[in-house]
Amino acid sequence: MYSAVRTHDYDYPESEMDERESLYFDTISLADSEAAAAAAAHRKSLSQSRNTIYHSAVDLANDETRNSLRLGSGAAAEHASLAWQPGYRQSTALEHLNGGGDQTDAAIAAQMLALHNGRNHLPTGIGVGGHTGAGAGAGGGDDEVSRRLLRNSSTVSNKDKKLPITYSQWKLRTYRRFDDGKRSVDFVLAYNGEDQVEDHRRKREIFEANLQREGLQLEHNKVQRVHFIKIHAPFEVLYRYAEILKIKVPLKPIPGQDQIFDEAAPAFKSCFTRMCRSLFSSVQLNTELFPEREPRIHLEFSRNYLELYDTEHPNFFDDSTRYSIINFILQRQHFLEGEETVDNLGVEKLVQDGIYTCAYTLHDKADRDRLLKEWANISKWKNLQPLDQIKDYFGAKVALYFAWLGFYTQMLIPISIFGLLCFLYGFVTWSSDPISRDICEDSGTIMCPQCDRSCDYWRLNETCTSSKFNYLIDNNMTVVFALAMAIWSVTYLEFWKRYSAGLVHRWGLTGFTHHVEHPRSQYLAKISRSKRLAGNTQGTGILDPDVPFWSIKFLPNFTSYSIMVLFICISVIAIAGIIIYRMAQRASHSILGSENSMTFKVMILPMTAGIIDLIVISLLDLVYSKLAVHLTNYEYCRTQTEYDESLTIKNYVFQFVNYYSSLFYIAFLKGKFVGYPAKYNRVLGFRQEECNPGGCLMELCMQLVIIMAGKQAVNAIVEMLIPYLQRTIKEMIYRHGWYKSHKEQRLVPYNQFTEDYNLLPAENNSLYVEYLEMVVQFGFITLFSLAFPLAPLLALLNNVIEVRLDAIKMLRFLRRPVGMRARDIGVWHNIMTVVTRIAVASSAMIIAFSTNLIPKIVYAASTGDRELNGYLNFTLAYFNTKDFQLQPLLGGSQFVNETECRYTEFRNAPTDDHPYKRPMIYWKILTGRLAFIVIYQNIINMLQGVLRWAVPDVSGRLLKRIKRENFLLREHIIEYEKQHAMLQAQTAVHIQQTKSQESSGLRQRHGAGDEDATSFV
Repeated sequence: MYSAVRTHDYDYPESEMDERESLYFDTISLADSEAAAAAAAHRKSLSQSRNTIYHSAVDLANDETRNSLRLGSGAAAEHASLAWQPGYRQSTALEHLNGGGDQTDAAIAAQMLALHNGRNHLPTGIGVGGHTGAGAGAGGGDDEVSRRLLRNSSTVSNKDKKLPITYSQWKLRTYRRFDDGKRSVDFVLAYNGEDQVEDHRRKREIFEANLQREGLQLEHNKVQRVHFIKIHAPFEVLYRYAEILKIKVPLKPIPGQDQIFDEAAPAFKSCFTRMCRSLFSSVQLNTELFPEREPRIHLEFSRNYLELYDTEHPNFFDDSTRYSIINFILQRQHFLEGEETVDNLGVEKLVQDGIYTCAYTLHDKADRDRLLKEWANISKWKNLQPLDQIKDYFGAKVALYFAWLGFYTQMLIPISIFGLLCFLYGFVTWSSDPISRDICEDSGTIMCPQCDRSCDYWRLNETCTSSKFNYLIDNNMTVVFALAMAIWSVTYLEFWKRYSAGLVHRWGLTGFTHHVEHPRSQYLAKISRSKRLAGNTQGTGILDPDVPFWSIKFLPNFTSYSIMVLFICISVIAIAGIIIYRMAQRASHSILGSENSMTFKVMILPMTAGIIDLIVISLLDLVYSKLAVHLTNYEYCRTQTEYDESLTIKNYVFQFVNYYSSLFYIAFLKGKFVGYPAKYNRVLGFRQEECNPGGCLMELCMQLVIIMAGKQAVNAIVEMLIPYLQRTIKEMIYRHGWYKSHKEQRLVPYNQFTEDYNLLPAENNSLYVEYLEMVVQFGFITLFSLAFPLAPLLALLNNVIEVRLDAIKMLRFLRRPVGMRARDIGVWHNIMTVVTRIAVASSAMIIAFSTNLIPKIVYAASTGDRELNGYLNFTLAYFNTKDFQLQPLLGGSQFVNETECRYTEFRNAPTDDHPYKRPMIYWKILTGRLAFIVIYQNIINMLQGVLRWAVPDVSGRLLKRIKRENFLLREHIIEYEKQHAMLQAQTAVHIQQTKSQESSGLRQRHGAGDEDATSFV
């Protein structure tokens, strides 16, 4: 029976199918000269149909051949009525061959192809139903059809052959392979086919000749405007360079390795694993699609031990390894003859000069679709990640990023739950807070104006709502949460090192160091252009000389970091400008309402300042991120790892100041040096900002939420929305044919390398942005999360989606990156370690100076008031309104006759012998704050040190396993060498015996000849 398929199941619009048919005919004409004439003769008639092979039921409804071939009128009538329905098309022969639909359609398609090519008969053996060839049963004819349609045109005589294969077969065969359908396309170079510059053509020819000289196999595709060069690396090339690059590959099973693996596994693993799988079965991977791999021992590749390696293992020269080897070859080939210097080296230089438009690896459709369905899918947000398959597809460096991001996200779960409980504690004990209760119940306390002239007096109870919200984050659990956060951050880092060590060993990267990395081609080119180093390289043959620091590297490094400091100063100035705006309080007066309103003072002004701060931060981030790349290119970074680390350090130091400076200002400076009404401390004539009677922690919370959430939103837009819009607009332009007048400029995607050509390039430091985003987020939650206990929960929700969005971006929008080896996440771990240490001091200072903890303790100890009923009055000082430096312009205010007001400070009353001076209680509180900072930091540092000691970087079991594997591996190699030596010795003895026998036989023959000669004489 016919199978009906909806028309929107096509991957491409029908208008595009004509062009793809044209490409098909052009390609097979180039591939098969004998078919060229026939293809050209039938080109015009075939182009009148929408699809050469995919004939619809409408096209075939009146075909006499179809009527003569159709068997079973019931099935025919049923399918004819279905085929005439709008929105359906006839299924293809290839679809039937893949298991869908009826083989009758396949036979019809084959017959129609034969008729179009001038034949009135099918090849021998192809039939339908009872008209099958001799010896074929009712079902055997269908099987024979399938075999014949997938068979090459060799079964047809040269006289009868018109088209070698059908379009579907041709596409399936050459989708990401050479035209022979056997060799895979490992790498692709693309260039403009209309480029007529002779110098470009000559450089391409030389470069491609050098690639072939290295053993790579090349095939040109010149069907469209963009010409492609398909590259394939045979195993001989992979073997040679795998040995040079010291790549580890899995060995065949070694006697005794199973015992090591069993002993390395925990004793409770089987029971514990079954229990976990039953409890968390919904988050487990589909073992049919992602089977769990058996552990193997890895060894650096050497052609001398080729027999020892498990060449059938899926991890033996996986795609990422193949691509990295080819990329290494491409980076080291010259493109000028007779002028083979480092300056004319590598494919990157050719791409920069426009000789090639791009060089990239190809996505694998099957693996990509499986990862898109099971991994890069937001609906799979709770599932574990297939890290082994990600490593095979993208390489260890990308896989380690996703492993780290997944681990970091999982570690956020317990601290998010604890933060939520702390926040709920504030709600539960809302009514028990004495400060907010006293503020809300107060009706007579008049507060001093918050600006010099135009501000009025205000009542303390106007801050009732803000004081209640402030209690949600400034309560008895604040210190507990800060302590838990400090312990969590160290635990997370230590367990990540432990977890990553197991991953790296499983992937065969234990012992990999960056010292085996080869120099960057840009670095070698920079050396070759250096006049100071030219004398060291000429005549010596050394292309990678030692570069002295003070005479060569110092000036670029000093210039680079000086510009970084300059931008840090610009960022600080920008933040200072926002602070001046907050001090002035007039910038938004006419827009947002009265500045005397508590809503304006407590909510609107901080929110607008936070939004402006976010905009300034984002703009500076955008500018400096681009500048940092140029600054790093100016330095002498020998390897890609050194380059990445230099770029990372410069960027993160700037981002640290850029993102955190406004938060540090609110936490440590705002309201700390205000002065008092008779003598305010001023900046550019403006009074410094004051904290609300409840403290500045509420404003720190608001600023943190705005910047943290805003940054995540901005990153999501930049990373996902912009590439999506670019692709969508391109598809709309393409589908609607808005460029029909320039049809020759369109690139028709009909295989993998033409589809990937339109994707965004994947650069070497593409993961830098992803790491930076997450490490900045880590800084937010470790440095300031005690001001907002729900910050880890926000980070958790963001990261659950971020993992999937990053995966979607890499699979859908970016070309496949070249796989790179790595044993850790690099300098990012060191950065997070430093941030963790800074967070301890930051938390101590925020608790000491921005919360009410220490003043409450001192007050309770001094007065004996454990219930803190008089604490609010204790924190407010008195001021005589006659002592104002600038009297406020009250006008018709109800507070015209006020003689006394209150302000938040610890100062003597105006009637004291030392009016407005610091009382003794202030110095007690200051001493308590400093003592708390010292004690808190020492306790936390001690606990963190104990954790670092208790959790080793590599587990004892894994360390023991590594030692035993190395011993077993050495013994295995020794035994192999012994057997090999014995075999060579036996071979040598056998050869010697053979030579001896031959020489003795020769002597006997010579002796017999002498006797015969004597007899003859």
